[in-house]
Amino acid sequence: MKIIVLMKQVANKDAVLRVSGDEKWIDESNISQQTNESDGYALEEALRLKEAKGEGEVVVCTLGAQSAKTVLKDALARGADRAIHVVADNVNQMSPYRIASAIAGAIRDENADLVFTGLQSDDASYGQTGVILAELLGIPHATIVIEVDRASLGDSLRVKRELESGWYQWFSYKLPALLTIQSGISQIRYASLKGIMAAKKKEIRDVAAAADGFDGAQKIEKVYLPLKLKQTQMLGGGDAKRGAVELVEKLKNEVRVL
Repeated sequence: MKIIVLMKQVANKDAVLRVSGDEKWIDESNISQQTNESDGYALEEALRLKEAKGEGEVVVCTLGAQSAKTVLKDALARGADRAIHVVADNVNQMSPYRIASAIAGAIRDENADLVFTGLQSDDASYGQTGVILAELLGIPHATIVIEVDRASLGDSLRVKRELESGWYQWFSYKLPALLTIQSGISQIRYASLKGIMAAKKKEIRDVAAAADGFDGAQKIEKVYLPLKLKQTQMLGGGDAKRGAVELVEKLKNEVRVL
């Protein structure tokens, strides 16, 4: 049983964010970084599956600059067996397709039984990378996984997915498969002192991100802080009925919610 877990380095939740000079992303020069929240839960589920099986290997993978190795070292300290670092700069300017394509090239020969990703990243929040990666690898996928039936692990795996309007779905997936994990699915473990020491001896393999001419026709044009504007409109001129009619017209034609 081999499980690959994708992990991403993002800005700390408490960091004060400022837009970079080119207005293409935030200025990351003086802010602390952390592991993407849902990716931490994905790692925890992988470790628990390995423990339930009593054997196997958990491989963590990230795409980013050299600073992203911090995420991998933390994952190794928590119990992952080895790591793959897909080295790439300007990751925030890469589309989900390009990211998924680079990762697919790095992990395809691993022939993993399962690939886990977080549901979405805390910065861009596209929620597309895992789904596109499954398509590129030619394996089935499940999104918004909120529970994994570890007792069902064999040639297939039974998982619980969150649907719309409070509905849920249990479904069995033939392996290999890819799952995107929702935050809060379990209690994340901390890295122990023993784990931190052991992580120093574990392998981190660097892989150059493969070039791909197709960028998925998607790019960031501009990043900016929300504008705080107060615009008050008086409707109906004091007549409640006329105001109600004008409000409905605005909701229908301007806001388009009716």
